[in-house]
Amino acid sequence: MANLLVTGGAGFIGGNFVHYWADRHPDDTVIVLDSLTYAGNRSTIENVKQAELTVGDVRDTSLVETLLRERNVSTIVHFAAESHVDRSISGPDAFIDTNILGTNSLLKAARTVWLDEGSGRQHRFHHISTDEVYGSLGPKDAAFSETHQYQPNSPYSASKASSDHLVRAYHHTFGLEVTTTNCSNNYGPYQYPEKLIPLFLLNALHGRNLPIYGDGMNVRDWLHVEDHCRGIEACLDNGRPGETYNIGGGEELPNMAVIDSICSEVDRAFQEIDGLAMRYPDAPAAKGRATSELKTFIIEIAVTRSTKQRPGANSAMSPTTTLKAA
Repeated sequence: MANLLVTGGAGFIGGNFVHYWADRHPDDTVIVLDSLTYAGNRSTIENVKQAELTVGDVRDTSLVETLLRERNVSTIVHFAAESHVDRSISGPDAFIDTNILGTNSLLKAARTVWLDEGSGRQHRFHHISTDEVYGSLGPKDAAFSETHQYQPNSPYSASKASSDHLVRAYHHTFGLEVTTTNCSNNYGPYQYPEKLIPLFLLNALHGRNLPIYGDGMNVRDWLHVEDHCRGIEACLDNGRPGETYNIGGGEELPNMAVIDSICSEVDRAFQEIDGLAMRYPDAPAAKGRATSELKTFIIEIAVTRSTKQRPGANSAMSPTTTLKAA
């Protein structure tokens, strides 16, 4: 019997992990710490009897210390993070606050309670990260390994890389028992509909465009969230403190293949399931048409405008405008 603290446990991957752990470890108590931002929902875990939700921020170090002490927590599984690349480009500050400062706050609390106060108890701080810290792969490149050089390319991946380094540093500097997993692209139940699969499924049902950037041939490794949870469990059970483990699905597919599969499955569902056409009348499939007609290609064109300079004026970088054309 153990007590776990799961941060971000009302979100997509964290919520699935709470269900997974409770099903396989019915005697354990899962304390969920979640600030219930746009991607977190208490209904995700409301039917899990072993789950106890505390609404709070991972940056609240004193709150985390209190939970660790009063609930006799021996394991932290840290999912809480801002995780959408486009959001990190439009507003990077939230990613710095949650992913870097939030992780540091958790590490400080864990160090205080598990190490500085001299409890001597066996413990584990498990950090959930992403393969995006490694950058991107070319068509002929080998898959990422745990020793691959970090090359983050967005504020999101840079913030996750920073948190990875903090976790490693707390192990080597203070002796905190930590493990880290870097996962590939997750999909599955409870996923917020800003990600490709739930977004395109909902758009297909409501007759909205399916926006495809570029040629749609960007390749991702797709990992079902339950397989991810299984990998985390294996790491908690058998992982060596201080080590990093990559978790992938082994299903490398271009976005277009996933989109085409969604379209064909929606078409099939409308043919086989009575009542779908009445429930979703705006879907092309409700009218006997192909869902694929909703595919819309978005072309990004960078246009550089020159700026006239007065003689002797300091030169300035010309502004760049991005145009999106369907």
